[in-house]
Amino acid sequence: MKRIIAAIEQGLSEENNDARRFFHGRGQCYEGLGFINVDWFAPVLLITLYQEPDAVDWHAFTDNLTVFQSDMDAVLVQRRYIRGAPLETLWGDIPQQAQALEQGLRYSLSFGGKQNVGFFLDMLPGREWLKQRATGKKVLNLFSYTCAFSVVAIAENAHSVVNLDMSSAALNVGRSNHRLNQHDDRLKRDIQFLSHDLFRSWKKVISKGPYDIVIIDPPSRQKGSFIATSDYIKVVRRLLSLMPKGGDILACLNAPELDEQFLLDLFTEACPEASFVERLEARKDFPEADSRRNLKMLHYQL
Repeated sequence: MKRIIAAIEQGLSEENNDARRFFHGRGQCYEGLGFINVDWFAPVLLITLYQEPDAVDWHAFTDNLTVFQSDMDAVLVQRRYIRGAPLETLWGDIPQQAQALEQGLRYSLSFGGKQNVGFFLDMLPGREWLKQRATGKKVLNLFSYTCAFSVVAIAENAHSVVNLDMSSAALNVGRSNHRLNQHDDRLKRDIQFLSHDLFRSWKKVISKGPYDIVIIDPPSRQKGSFIATSDYIKVVRRLLSLMPKGGDILACLNAPELDEQFLLDLFTEACPEASFVERLEARKDFPEADSRRNLKMLHYQL
């Protein structure tokens, strides 16, 4: 556990308030530490546990953490191995209006209510990819969740964004994220939020196109919503109707059991008109012993 303390100390020394991962144990790069991740949402430290730690090691670790008490308002511990992923505090209070800062943009966070806090750190390379090409473009953000891609697109002066997600609650957070970044005037005319099941709403989605950029970032397995092995191909088959004049696609998949070849084969079968450009490189603070298991972000062009 001393390795984790050293990682936290190194992260704090960088004087960077952008949200980031201080320690990525789940990447299985550190023997005996695959059960723990540590994320920094200044001034809050979030420790996520995926199994019960050794009691002696955990006690020593939390004692050593106190040296950083002046640098943090709160240290939160989420126990994912317990049903409901309960959250506790080592010190401080669970913040009610927390935010993640990333490259000058802000995103709402929700601690304690659900397993996820509402913002995925590992998707930064995808947001940077969009930042480079969003200006003046019509963007379709499928499975948009809390609309982080939309925030980036509008910040880069995209022509418009259509966000689609089955969760109206997530889309409401998306609206809040735009307001956090002073996008109120664009909300009224250039940003749309569709709380729909995509597979029952193709006509509506197509009618709002054609799009220059399509982002596909679904859950890998969510009962009643999306199962990657059977449903991803249904989206890829529709790409030509969504962007008949061509454009850029970011196809994402966070499923350790499915490697990059799954997506490559799927595009070859369902949309051979799309050319593979590259797989985006993962964040440096998310090291993986096996790159086949981590987040896949593939850039295609029609």
